[in-house]
Amino acid sequence: MTTPTWYIVDAKGKTLGRMATRIAHVLRGKHHVTFVPYKEGTDHVIVTNASGVILQGNKIEQKVYRRHSGYFGNMKEIPVKRLLQERPQEVITRAVKGMLPRNRLRARMMLHLHVYPDATHPYDAQKPQALDAVFPASLS
Repeated sequence: MTTPTWYIVDAKGKTLGRMATRIAHVLRGKHHVTFVPYKEGTDHVIVTNASGVILQGNKIEQKVYRRHSGYFGNMKEIPVKRLLQERPQEVITRAVKGMLPRNRLRARMMLHLHVYPDATHPYDAQKPQALDAVFPASLS
């Protein structure tokens, strides 16, 4: 068992989709040579400044998140513009969750994602590395 590596991503000015794919890649553990699809990755990802994430095109105006309780007429909709103002960490969490496999491991992988709306986080003791310095190709 390898010791977990902690990565940190500053979401300010980064595109949501490109950043979420890289985070999902790391949470899944695909960057390790010992990757097997039936085990969860051991690395943690910290995302700061979630309120500064960028959505390309007209997504900020048109994208809507929907959920349904199962009862008739009980579909709730929230525009991404309002969600970015009220709970910006939820936008990144939903994007990463949608890119992980839909199986029992997804909930355990999501426990390794830590998203904060501003620059402060309580994980300084873990000495996180900058994710874009380690994997520079996809976060630009």
